[in-house]
Amino acid sequence: MKTMNQQLYELGLIPVIKITDPAKAVPLARALCNGGLPAAEITFRTACAAEAIAAITGEFPDMLVGAGTVLNAEQADRAVAAGAKFIVSPGLNPNTVRHCQKIGVPILPGCANPSDIEAAIELGLDTVKFFPAEAAGGIAMIKAMSAPYGNIKFMPTGGINAENLLDYLAFDKIIACGGSFMVKEDLIEAGDFDAIEKLTRNAVMKMLGFDLKHVGINCADEDECRGTVAAFENAFGFEADEHKGAIFAGTQFEVLKGAGRGTKGHLAISTNFVDRAEAYLTRMGYEFIDETRGFDAKGKQTVVYLKNEIGGFAVHLVKK
Repeated sequence: MKTMNQQLYELGLIPVIKITDPAKAVPLARALCNGGLPAAEITFRTACAAEAIAAITGEFPDMLVGAGTVLNAEQADRAVAAGAKFIVSPGLNPNTVRHCQKIGVPILPGCANPSDIEAAIELGLDTVKFFPAEAAGGIAMIKAMSAPYGNIKFMPTGGINAENLLDYLAFDKIIACGGSFMVKEDLIEAGDFDAIEKLTRNAVMKMLGFDLKHVGINCADEDECRGTVAAFENAFGFEADEHKGAIFAGTQFEVLKGAGRGTKGHLAISTNFVDRAEAYLTRMGYEFIDETRGFDAKGKQTVVYLKNEIGGFAVHLVKK
């Protein structure tokens, strides 16, 4: 069973939603799921928040749904009764935190300065919301506070958008970002769920940043490998760069000295986050080969192969 932090991390981006019409809750959730982001933080800024949470969790039980802008224990109870799996508050209210701990629901209280962080630590928390993120100093403030409070993780919310999302997620103390830029109020009110789905997919693709890094070419033996590399170099000026089991022709082609993975070869797809990309593709129904996972010295995943070929090519994810 994955912890709440693991689930938040794998998603990377949590849509923060203000909904005024509970009838729009299910089609909105469907748009998020279809866009590749099965998660939502439904804020208690409207009277129908609990009703919206109940509708979404009833229709999409596997979706990670939380309640935001929770100000007291009574709201927390209503959110949990409706199906919320986590609680988010704009500030740190010790009474609300203790109540959530008592009923066993994770809570991320809003913190914006060292005093808030120390209060959170005193309450036994290791993950907090950083709010309002941009107004409170943004990623620079989080990095500054992470120096003395190295065990604290953050979920920044407030002013997060497609342009600054990666600036936050690139820092390893951030488990996820909360944002409303893909679930704009006017689109929800208009019922334009196609637009929300598109914005959501664009946000996920921005976060993951998929690109073709290189093409792997299988050869029968080393002689064929060297001949292939020489042809690339002679025709296009792609310089040879020899490694133990392969020779690169420029950066675009990895020519193997023997038969590698894949019927025709392999495709290396680079991504900003291999682990988040694997989680995303797993949600999409893809499988991975456990023994192909690689990690760097800090334990961050750097490579993994998909189980099935695509177009005759083995495919592996690699860290940018």
